Amino acid sequence: MSSESLPVSWSAVEAIAPQQTPVQVNKLSNYDLILQSQVGSRPGKAIFAELIRRYHPHVEKVLYHLAPDWTDRADLAQEVWIRVYRNINRLQEPAKFRGWLSRITTNLFYDELRKRKRTSTPLSLDAPLNLEDGEMDWEIASDDPGPAEEMITREFYDQLRDAIADLPEVFRTTIVLREIEGMAYEEIAELTGVSLGTVKSRIARARQRLQAQLQNYLED
Repeated sequence: MSSESLPVSWSAVEAIAPQQTPVQVNKLSNYDLILQSQVGSRPGKAIFAELIRRYHPHVEKVLYHLAPDWTDRADLAQEVWIRVYRNINRLQEPAKFRGWLSRITTNLFYDELRKRKRTSTPLSLDAPLNLEDGEMDWEIASDDPGPAEEMITREFYDQLRDAIADLPEVFRTTIVLREIEGMAYEEIAELTGVSLGTVKSRIARARQRLQAQLQNYLED
């Protein structure tokens, strides 16, 4: 597979990617692919390219559910894979790679969310809305939700993201896997390496915390 077909650029990692003897990476099982990625100080280019091919849709899915309105999700995805490239040797249980990848992705998203919260500017309803084909005023009649409704909805999801970001990491990862990725309890238990009872307990406690923090929005 050529580098042009990859969803992630090699410019950030190619210079230090070691050369390895060619193998039929597309025929490796997922488990063996992770093991091969951990050979040497860094994964070889062919091995890592196959890893991206198999798991990049998962990264895209997580980021889309977390930030559907962000236009730079591809940049975040590339940073995810750079982190994977640099740290995959730290993964002690290759069978849990997907859960580890989910944690990297969600933690990166919430790190970025905190940065944006510190630098964001308030939205003015007096300013025109900039569109690709020009500008328009907010007060245009439409059957779609108006600016006020859209702002309330966006504010709620901003508050929800902040509330999730404030959860302890084990709660945050578990609730994202369950509510955003739709994984079964058993699958989450396998990915995170804890018992089924612990998974259910973490999800219940995470929901309670989120409900308490968002009570005013839920009542409205």
